[in-house]
Order: sequence, then structure tokens, then C-alpha cells
Amino acid sequence: MSSAEELYKQLADAVVDMDEEKAVLLAKQAVSQKVDAYQAIDKGLAKGMERAGKLFEDEEYFVPELIICSDAMNAGIAVLKPHLKPGTAAARHKGVIGVIEGDTHDIGKNLVKIMLESSGFDILDLGRDVPPQTFVDKAIEIGAELILMSSLMTTTMDTMGDVIKILIDKGVRDKFKIAVGGGPISQAFADRIGADGYSKNAAEAVRMCQSLLA
Repeated sequence: MSSAEELYKQLADAVVDMDEEKAVLLAKQAVSQKVDAYQAIDKGLAKGMERAGKLFEDEEYFVPELIICSDAMNAGIAVLKPHLKPGTAAARHKGVIGVIEGDTHDIGKNLVKIMLESSGFDILDLGRDVPPQTFVDKAIEIGAELILMSSLMTTTMDTMGDVIKILIDKGVRDKFKIAVGGGPISQAFADRIGADGYSKNAAEAVRMCQSLLA
């Protein structure tokens, strides 16, 4: 194994081990050794987050562990990002994500954002209690391909359909892939409001989004 490959493995391990300090030290080491910054992110930090996602899917890691893994990954990325060569990063799929108006439960939404970003997506987090018009306006503003909505409340889930109605009224529905998720949400509900996709958890959400944009 080359020194660069060993460093990638150590970066990945630091993320899985939730060791933010070590991730930063190894990222600095990568810079000092002139290891390609993009490869260090892609084959090291992001690979570690991918492994953490698998542990989450297998119920060996839970929400707190996944968030700490994400913190370690992002700390390492912050060190490496200024050293990315122009044009080395592939174009990233853009999306907006948020919890629909009337609901403030955002743990699931936060996990989906973390998992998508670690898989190469560029996601704008609109936060909680987001009005349908804001989803549409922001998606158009940033040139998003994905609109991702969540709700944990049966009293607010139908508001997701308003986003799709606004897009249809504007004549831009076909410019976006729309996916929904959350406790009371089902594939049948997604079909009823005209969404393109549904996922029951964060790991599945990544595969679903990749499939929608394939």
C-alpha cells in the first residue's frame, strides 16, 4: 500500500472512529505531503462517512454517532478544501431540503442532508417549518435538480403537495425531481401527491436520489 493509500485509509478510519482531532491532523498531513486534496476527500473522508452510513443502516451506529462522524468528516474537508485543484471536483448534483411548514422535527432531515453531502451532493438546507413557496423559490434560485421534503406530522404532510402544485402552476414541474420522507409518509402518499420518490431512512434516501438523477 502506498503512503497516499495508507493516508486515505487513516482518514476514513478517523471518520468512522468519530475522531475529529485526528481527521484534522491527517488532513494537514495530506497537505504537507502534497497528497491530492480531492482524492483525500473522496477516497478518505467521504469513504469513511460511507462506512459510517452502512453502520447506521445495520443499526450498529445511531443518530448521535452519525452526526459526530459527519463533524469529523467536515473538519477534515475544511482543511483540504483550499487545496483543491481547479476543475478536479466533479459537478455535484444540487438540491434543497427542508421540513414542511407547520413541522419542526428535523433529525431525519439532518441525517439525509449529511448522507447526501457525503455522497457528493450539494444540498441547501432550508431548515424547519418551510413554506411551500420557499421550496420552489430557492430551488429555482440555485438551479437545483432535487427538492426534498420531510414531515413527522400527519397534520402537515399534505402541505407537501402544495409545492408540486406551485411548480405545475409555474410550468416548471419537469425541471425537478421531488422526494418525500418522514414517519407518516409512505410510497402511496408520495404517489398520491405526485412526488418522484420516497425513502424510509437516510441511507435509502441516497440510493433513491442517485436513481432519480441517473
